[in-house]
Amino acid sequence: VQLQACGGGFVQPGGSLRLSCAASGSISSINGMGWYRQAPGEQRELAALITSGGSTNYADSEKGRFIISRDNAKNTVYLQMNSLKPEDTAVYFCYANVVRRGSPNSWNYWGQGTEVTVSS
Repeated sequence: VQLQACGGGFVQPGGSLRLSCAASGSISSINGMGWYRQAPGEQRELAALITSGGSTNYADSEKGRFIISRDNAKNTVYLQMNSLKPEDTAVYFCYANVVRRGSPNSWNYWGQGTEVTVSS
């Protein structure tokens, strides 16, 4: 199973970016999908999560600004980031809890990270 993320970049404060992450491989189903982020010198932290049923969870700092969604048919998760602030600068990692074909268990997978820089 691989997660391929894209959509990061440089944006001025107040701007928007949309991240996407597609899971591929021997997938039976995907439970939670989402995004974590890691700022320079900081630990990785939750940005947003979405369940297979569409329930969402956001970090407090992002509520009202970020919107997470997913397309289950495409095994893809999106993060729409609006009203970006310099403190949103980080590497964003996508995450998926995947049930592989032929296995009863689920496994956590991570994408390679995509960099978001918010600066004037």
